[in-house]
Amino acid sequence: MALYAAYGSNLDPHQMLQRAPHSPPAGTGWLVGWRLTFGGADQGWEGALATVVEDPDAQVFVMLYDVPPMDERELDFWEGAELALYRKLRVRVQTLDGTALAWLYVLDDYEGGLPSARYLGILADAAEMAGAPADYVADLRARPCRSVGP
Repeated sequence: MALYAAYGSNLDPHQMLQRAPHSPPAGTGWLVGWRLTFGGADQGWEGALATVVEDPDAQVFVMLYDVPPMDERELDFWEGAELALYRKLRVRVQTLDGTALAWLYVLDDYEGGLPSARYLGILADAAEMAGAPADYVADLRARPCRSVGP
C-alpha cells in the first residue's frame, strides 16, 4: 500500500472512510518546508481551493493513510485528478517515527484568491478531528476568507 498525506478536508477520518473505505489512518506528521495556501479561485464553486507550496520557513500538518490501488482511484475521482484539477506529488513527511515517503494532491493552478468561510471552516474542523495542535487549528480559523452570498 502507498501512504497518502492528507492536508485538507481529507484530514477528517470520517470523510476518508466514505471516500476510501479500505484506507486506514497510519498516523500524523508534518510537511516541513511546505505551507498551506489557496489557489484556483475560478475553479471552485466557493472560491480558492486548498493546496501546498514549497516554503522553507513553514510546515503543514498531515494525516497519513495506507491507501490500496482501488481506493487511490476513488480519491483521484474525488480530488479531480481525472479533470487535471489536482496532480499527485511525492513528498517526505516528518513523523514521530522518522521520515515517511507519501504522495499528496497539489492544485494544478496558480496560487492566489481567498477560500470561502464555509470551506475554511471545513478544513479547520478536519484538522481538529485529525488531532492537529490547537494553534494550527486556530491559525486556520483566523485566515482571511471571502463571504459567499446567495
